[in-house]
Amino acid sequence: MVNGTLISFEGPEGAGKSSVLEAVLPLLEEKGIPFITTREPGGVDIAEKIRQVILDPDHTRMDAKTELLLYIASRRQHLVERVLPALAAGKVVLMDRFIDSSVAYQGYGRGLSVEDIEWLNQFATDGLKPDLTLYFDLDVEEGLARIAKNQEREVNRLDLEGLELHQKVRQGYLALYEKEPERIVKIDASQSFEAVFADVLAVLETRLGILK
Repeated sequence: MVNGTLISFEGPEGAGKSSVLEAVLPLLEEKGIPFITTREPGGVDIAEKIRQVILDPDHTRMDAKTELLLYIASRRQHLVERVLPALAAGKVVLMDRFIDSSVAYQGYGRGLSVEDIEWLNQFATDGLKPDLTLYFDLDVEEGLARIAKNQEREVNRLDLEGLELHQKVRQGYLALYEKEPERIVKIDASQSFEAVFADVLAVLETRLGILK
């Protein structure tokens, strides 16, 4: 039984979604709203180990279908161990990436069948979708430039990909946004952090009544 609220944060590399997610947390604490924050791939021990395999820069030979199936396996374990119990307890769950990442990266980016990915997502999640998805949209070149400037950010295998893949990923996200505007809200991530954060708070208030 799902009683909580699931919010996913999505976007191409360097869009700043993770930083905004972290900035929301103190406000939830102030309001006394029970929540957890987690990420994909990862979030629980087994899924974190899968994450290490997926993102290891040495694993450049990884096949696209292998990559997808590892993400799906990580998703399932993370869901049953961490996300579903939190939702059942009535908590707000803030997720750094979820089902849309697979469609954008492995579907549009890698060229795998979007229909197959949607089926696998359905299979792994038993049809669970976020109540709200915040998509942080940013020009690909700007996003990669931000990553290059951030010395503290880990460099993973996806960061080593060429510009073309990242451009396809962004197009995938935009296609998802056009397809599901009732769930996905596009945030202009090219703005200042303060402006992006204000936009996110406004969406949380108007769409879900959170932080009012």
